[in-house]
Amino acid sequence: MPESNGAKDRYGLPVSTDSTAAADNLVEGVDLLLEQNFGPEQSFLQAVEADEGFALAYAGLAYFYMAGGKIADARKAAQQAQSLEAGITRREQQQIEAMALWVNGRGPESLAVIQQHIAEFPRDMLMVRVAQRLYLMGCSSVGAGVNNYPQELFALMKNVAPEYGDDWAFQGQYAFAHHENGLLDDALKLAEQSLAQRPTNAVASHSIAHVYFERGDASGGADFLARWLPGFDDRATYHVHLSWHLALFELAMGHYQKSLELYDSNIRPSVVAKSPLSLTDSASLLWRLQMYGGAAPAEVMGELCAQAAPAAEKPGPAFRDSHAALAFAVAGDDRSLGSMMDGLRASASSGDTLAVEVMLPLVQGISAFVHQDYGEAVRLMEPLFGQDARYDQLCRVGGSHAQREVFEDTLMEAYLRAGQFDKAEGLLNNRLKRRESPRDMFWLARAQETEGDPGVAESSIRQARDGWHDADSSSQETAALNGLAERIG
Repeated sequence: MPESNGAKDRYGLPVSTDSTAAADNLVEGVDLLLEQNFGPEQSFLQAVEADEGFALAYAGLAYFYMAGGKIADARKAAQQAQSLEAGITRREQQQIEAMALWVNGRGPESLAVIQQHIAEFPRDMLMVRVAQRLYLMGCSSVGAGVNNYPQELFALMKNVAPEYGDDWAFQGQYAFAHHENGLLDDALKLAEQSLAQRPTNAVASHSIAHVYFERGDASGGADFLARWLPGFDDRATYHVHLSWHLALFELAMGHYQKSLELYDSNIRPSVVAKSPLSLTDSASLLWRLQMYGGAAPAEVMGELCAQAAPAAEKPGPAFRDSHAALAFAVAGDDRSLGSMMDGLRASASSGDTLAVEVMLPLVQGISAFVHQDYGEAVRLMEPLFGQDARYDQLCRVGGSHAQREVFEDTLMEAYLRAGQFDKAEGLLNNRLKRRESPRDMFWLARAQETEGDPGVAESSIRQARDGWHDADSSSQETAALNGLAERIG
């Protein structure tokens, strides 16, 4: 039976071990998890080495492996934690129960346990973190199973906020909940306060990047990440995702070459196979590069499709599958895309409402787009979007607003290519109310020119050119903008 020498975690909660070294390594491992840094696995393994019966160390390993996409390892670690529950506290038992449900694909049940658990133990920060992960994984069996996760996540975080004060880890996570609900000033304040205390906290720097994204300040976002990333351990899986954010900022400024260089060095699956994010981030970036300017490099398509292959075999997490569809589409892999749609049809026919209402029309719309049936792409995808992209139907796939915007961009381009310029203008004007964007101004000019309003289009072109003052002159997008300007002029 485990004993305690009075050891506690960083939040003052007792942990069942008689080893000071084990407790210290647990605290270090959890902190590294909470800041998305490299090294938590080693810390948890050292905790187990110091106390082979330390159940919470195995629970920490379960989280680490699950977040890294190592499902079998996560389940093995959770099972080991469960086998060591005798004599530990009820709080620890509940934490392990929630973790085991999550790693075994029972997300809604895990969230229900966590909600009850946090009501009693609001300072169990790892459980707050798992809840956020569940919300981000969307309305699926491995996710939270809720349709309006940004509001629900914010409510959960706001409810426990008084328990944490200025804790750096909580501030970083709370910042995310703020910007996903459009509260950008508060998000930035929280993230900066967190980063001031813990300069290596990638969760806080991630939220700062999101604020720059939502404000349309690509230059400021690129400058921030270019300064911060060199001081962050590039062995951490989150280095991939933050590099993706940097690549998006460069692409927003029309810097295709810089974006491609970042892809090759920090995002590409064969280079950073350490991270499951290399699929979603790679597919999202390459689809954008292809859609905006035909610049996706053909030589990387094979490895990208190989990483996406499980989605063609059987439907899985919606966020993964939505990006796998982009991977197959940008690579022209009709066979895999077709197999994926067959699997989603089977899920839909068996009563999977997420497949019926979101995933099948989304993937069919992407397929229609890549086959140049733009009117059909609009018909299929349009119902997924509402006036506020933070809370529309697509929110159910999970991920952040910045990650889901690639699908909104696809609908935008489909509107333009289908000649539905009034709808394109409506969507663009709604986006431009939130933030400036040279690409949105270029798209708006395309719609305005075709509708026979050259004076207004000329103004939009000027704004696009101002935003893209140092864009790559050789890109197809720059050539298209210049061609449009010549036609109007």
